[in-house]
Amino acid sequence: MHTLATDPAQRHYPPSWYAASAQLLPPFTPLQGDIKTDVCVIGGGYTGLSTALHLRKKGYDVVVLDAERVGWGASGRNGGHVGTGQRADQTSIEKWVGLEAAKGLWQLSLEAVRRVCDLIDEYQIDCELGSGNLHFAAKPSHAGGLQDELEHLETVYGYEQLSYVSPNKISELSSARGFHGALLDNGCRHLHPLKYALGLARAAQEAGIKIFEGTHGRPSSDGSTGEVITQYGRVKARHVVMACNAYLGKVMPRLAGNIMPINNFVIATEPLPSQLLQRINRDNLSMSDTLFVINYWKLSEDGRLIFGGGENYSSRFPRDIAAFVRPHMLKIYPELEWTAIEFGWGGAVGITLNRMPDFGRIGDHLWYAQGFSGHGVPTATMAGHLLAQAIDGDSSGFDLMASIPTHRFPGGTLLRWPGLVAGMLFYSLRDKFGH
Repeated sequence: MHTLATDPAQRHYPPSWYAASAQLLPPFTPLQGDIKTDVCVIGGGYTGLSTALHLRKKGYDVVVLDAERVGWGASGRNGGHVGTGQRADQTSIEKWVGLEAAKGLWQLSLEAVRRVCDLIDEYQIDCELGSGNLHFAAKPSHAGGLQDELEHLETVYGYEQLSYVSPNKISELSSARGFHGALLDNGCRHLHPLKYALGLARAAQEAGIKIFEGTHGRPSSDGSTGEVITQYGRVKARHVVMACNAYLGKVMPRLAGNIMPINNFVIATEPLPSQLLQRINRDNLSMSDTLFVINYWKLSEDGRLIFGGGENYSSRFPRDIAAFVRPHMLKIYPELEWTAIEFGWGGAVGITLNRMPDFGRIGDHLWYAQGFSGHGVPTATMAGHLLAQAIDGDSSGFDLMASIPTHRFPGGTLLRWPGLVAGMLFYSLRDKFGH
């Protein structure tokens, strides 16, 4: 169990290639005493920092509290993919909310990618921004699904950034093995996630937003007040935004039952020779596959393969993360058998039952957005914009996201683990033995 460090000198980012390659900010001090503000944001990841920045542009006084360091959680450890669409497919979304709302959600997803790029441009964030994602069909039956998706998005949504790559053409783009076609989406982006998070935090600080690290914020559970209690002080605000996602813990039990934190793992190889880089990823795309327990990968600016694969559903990480993830990488790139793995790390991803984000409001003072289900770089950034708009009086975009049905995990926080493990094991077996 991680113990909160209130001394700034004792708070560190988890070891990863991201932390090793980013220019970290000096630690922000914990909150001491009582302060007043317009909005108190609890959580210093993409959701919290985006909310704070967008509110500040509207003239609000904002305080951000983080129990660890800004970008310490999933925002600083993820695969760095900035994908179009929602985490669930559009056909499913149409069944849940109807075609018109589904079209609105699709447009929000495209705006989310643009918003990430606009923030990077506005604040001059150097975070290795790249373009394009290649999504591989892991099984023969998945290839038809990708082609159907392309046709549906073109004809119903007018999206023209997709092209299908037949199995015999994959080798022109990548030496990835074992796939049966792929969908190239030129509307996607990819980046260095911690550099992006730190860039947002730096911009927030320069905008006059007060950031306190090493500070556990606990709001009123029913949203009846805007007061937030911390270890050594209080924040009195008109609005509170919960932006903790997978690291919510026991701060808000009524929200925790809507999401499930699962552990996902990433490795970084040693820098690869240029000819090998060209062979495994000719156009510097982000890449992923269609398995339920998804594999995802991209290249770093210094020529490493950053590969995410495998997950577990316990409270502990594997003892040797590199050994845990390496087989997933070698199944796709066997030519990397003798390549050294220099970094291995993990983090929690907040998933929902339907893989769609959970937006809502409690009482008059409390707002939240969570459960990005592995699609957090664009969706959490957009969540901050929608939260800021809603607090400022225009809740149209926020209400559209909140209209997606949210289902609590059966048994809430007490019994969700056994059910999740059983379900995940079922889908893992289907990944291995299905067609």
